Amino acid sequence: MRKTHLFLAACFAATLAACGQSADTPETSEEQAAAEGEYERGPHNGRMLRDGDFAIEITVFEDGVPPEYRLYAYRDNEPVDPETVRARVLITRLDGEKTTFEFEPEQDYLRGQGVLVEPHSFDVVVVANEGDNSHRWAFESYEGRVTISDEAARAAGIRTETVGPQQVGETVEIIGRVELDPSGSAEVGAKFPGTVMSLHANLGDRVARGALLARVESSSSLQTYPIYAPISGVITHRNTNIGDIADSDPMFVISDPSRTVATFPIFPRDIERVRPGQSVLIRGLEGQRAQGSRIRDFLPLAEVSSQAVTARAPLPNRDGFWRPGMAARGLVSVDQRRAPLAVRTDAIQQFRDFRVVFAKIGETYEVRMLELGQEGPEWTEVLSGIDAGTVYASENSYVIKADIEKSGASHDH
Repeated sequence: MRKTHLFLAACFAATLAACGQSADTPETSEEQAAAEGEYERGPHNGRMLRDGDFAIEITVFEDGVPPEYRLYAYRDNEPVDPETVRARVLITRLDGEKTTFEFEPEQDYLRGQGVLVEPHSFDVVVVANEGDNSHRWAFESYEGRVTISDEAARAAGIRTETVGPQQVGETVEIIGRVELDPSGSAEVGAKFPGTVMSLHANLGDRVARGALLARVESSSSLQTYPIYAPISGVITHRNTNIGDIADSDPMFVISDPSRTVATFPIFPRDIERVRPGQSVLIRGLEGQRAQGSRIRDFLPLAEVSSQAVTARAPLPNRDGFWRPGMAARGLVSVDQRRAPLAVRTDAIQQFRDFRVVFAKIGETYEVRMLELGQEGPEWTEVLSGIDAGTVYASENSYVIKADIEKSGASHDH
């Protein structure tokens, strides 16, 4: 992870503050400071915009009310009656959306007529008129935004999807363990009772189908015959030694380690909600490994003391990650319905006081604060905060969050 972040630090660019101004307006000290990532703060902790002896302090007020702009006017650093000032603020968001705020005088400030919707990340133009004098400022006010080249994003494992409708289900959490699939195992015994003359496989050996396992001398014919492996797999049990008398009991058990199942005890409180055929997301108790499956069946008998019934879900294991005996956590989707908007559950991150995803526009990623509905193991319903058709980071979005936090692109006005 450290190597990934070092690589990204060399590739990523986050433009946090700069300012521009119309050709007929001289550059001010405020803009010079903003170009260096800093700016002068006023008495209300807002950004000071100066033009000669006139200044506007621009703030975002969100104490007990939805976020709104408030402007304070000054001349020679003394407050100016807001009744004598007309002002307008234009913001342009990353996707090109523009919003204009008009202002009305109230107490000692000018109050913006409208809610400043999250995220507070945009290019800003402020125009103020006092008598015959007109003033204009332009600056960048970004938060939760970072630029990542497509090449660097691929190297970091960042993947994207598009916001749209999905099947979202309520979930029930179940805890169980990994076991070998009985249908992927074979018991191997003697064809005819007799004495075990030789053994050619041991516990833990991996054998191919047709491999020689043992030779047995028939008690009736005194002929020695071979015993071969009926399937490929691993010897999980060896119940015989040379000289033993082989009869109807299995001498070996061979299991295919790529065929495992997750077994979960389903207790009476959930037995009416969990059914065969429902989707289940299976994770280890530690780590990020997750694998989708479906409840295949239930064992016919309940456990007497707990009254739990065992549910089984196939767990293909081609890379050998799942080991029999490992604990597993399952999230079963119940009561599924189609949500008009949904994002992948794993894409959601915590940012300030919000749960968010990161929208992608060009090579720039920017936070989108979400109001969430029903959450499922794979998809989570979105009630507001992002539009249908928006491309967002669906995998490894934590890399984007970490880079934004390093860059200092925080909530600041």
